[in-house]
Amino acid sequence: MTIQLSDYETGAKYAGDYARDVALLEARLERLQAAHITHGQRSVIMFEGWDAAGKGGIIQRLTASLDPRYFEVWPIAAPNEEEKARHFLWRFWKRLPGNREISIFDRSWYGRVLVERVEGYATEAEWRKGYDEINEFEAQLTGSRTNLVKLFVHVTQEEQDKRFADRLNDPWKRWKTGVDDYRNRSKRKQYLAAMEDMFQQTDTRWAPWTVIDGNNKKAARIAAMTHVVETLEAAVPMTPPDLDPAVVKLAHKAFGYSPKD
Repeated sequence: MTIQLSDYETGAKYAGDYARDVALLEARLERLQAAHITHGQRSVIMFEGWDAAGKGGIIQRLTASLDPRYFEVWPIAAPNEEEKARHFLWRFWKRLPGNREISIFDRSWYGRVLVERVEGYATEAEWRKGYDEINEFEAQLTGSRTNLVKLFVHVTQEEQDKRFADRLNDPWKRWKTGVDDYRNRSKRKQYLAAMEDMFQQTDTRWAPWTVIDGNNKKAARIAAMTHVVETLEAAVPMTPPDLDPAVVKLAHKAFGYSPKD
């Protein structure tokens, strides 16, 4: 069944204790990263969505308790000249995680079938071919033991406009908005059509999409964090490492350590 973005526009407030529940999710994420390190896992968490949908705020909460040595956030902008000279997926292959690592993409390879399609940066033949290339790329990732989570953060036009106004009114948030936001806004119908095709073509068994209703920021953060945690906890072995007898022996000699029962 094709994803319909109109199903994700209620903007319902979060009914729970937001601060407590964020803290609980952060603790689970911290343990999840420890499991990645212990078991040599690798994961990709990828975000797409409208301008001002709240992707950055979600990523901030996702990474707040993580050890920065073992994750990377990749903000994806327009390709540079070196990247334009190669296949469009080349710059993403370079940013994939190694063992024990998590890579978080703030926008992604889906630019091929969204912004490059709508703005005319790719020919119709190129972006139509992009669906198969993306599906094959994601199949290669998941087939080589890389966990993949794909999220799309949706907001209505009304909510997006409110957030644009908030950014303009706050001197310390004005850097977050620019002329590109309004160019994209003027083509919302074209982007909606491209998104509908994207979901229809790339919501696969091995790499399904999850849409987050971003019209309430707190509810969106909880929903996104919960989905990431639950998906990766199901994919990653959640068992701690055994005590290393050599380390136990050294600790005992250094300060009298004895393992607890």
